[in-house]
Parts: sequence; C-alpha cells; structure tokens
Amino acid sequence: MRAVVQRVSHARVTADGSVTGEIMTGLLILLGVGRDDTSAVAAGLAERIANLRIFEDDQRKMNRSLQDVKGSALVVSQFTLYGDARGQRRPSFVAAAPPEQAKKLYEEFGEALRRLEITVATGMFGAMMSVELVNEGPVTILLDSDKAF
Repeated sequence: MRAVVQRVSHARVTADGSVTGEIMTGLLILLGVGRDDTSAVAAGLAERIANLRIFEDDQRKMNRSLQDVKGSALVVSQFTLYGDARGQRRPSFVAAAPPEQAKKLYEEFGEALRRLEITVATGMFGAMMSVELVNEGPVTILLDSDKAF
C-alpha cells in the first residue's frame, strides 16, 4: 500500500456533486492499494498512520499522533499512486490492485483506523472525486508498506 498523508485543518471530498466525507483537524490520506497487499498490510499501515507523530506539541515540535490529538481521518482511494511513468509519457498502472481487491482493502484500512478509535470519513471508491484541503504546516508524508521510500 502507498499513502500520501497530509496534516489538515479541514478537508472535504465530493463525488457526483455531493459531499461524501469531510473532517476538521486530522489527516487526509490518499490511499493506493497494490496487487500484493493483504488485510495484514492494511491493518499495519493504519496503525502506523494513527501513531505517526506529525502534530505539534506545546513546544511546537512534531511530537503528537492523530490518536493523541483526537483528530479525524479522511481516506480517499487513489490508484494512481501506483502509476509508473518511468521512461514513458503515459503511466502504467499494472502494479495497482484490481478494483475488487482494492475496494476490499480500502474498506479494511478504514475499519482498522476505526478500531483504533479514529473517526473516519471517506470518498467514494472508484468515483471521479474532487478533494479540497487546507494543509497545515504544510506537512505531507509519503508512506509505502514495502518501504520503497
């Protein structure tokens, strides 16, 4: 799995002209699912993100996690995180999981965050979506379950 994690003061996603998910303080998580990903990978990445210390403490140091600040998560499916454009103009998405597998693991990822007592809002899997956010810091972290970066 790959994730782009952004610390936000506000984020919202719309699909088909309707808001499907909206949060205030928390994390916008753009989530890509790879062909080799499993339920264990989804749960592990959710735990890692929930405990990622990227919120400021009283000394303005990034020392608090999403759980510590009791923030929310807006999770948006993003298969293009597996796009490979090396040496070509049109990205290849062969490393991305097929839709059925990706949807299942995307939903399991959200449930894993909920089990960690994180309030979760979501986009609409497979839909054309518009994402709005106010990135605080700005803080943006890239994560890969294979630790490719």
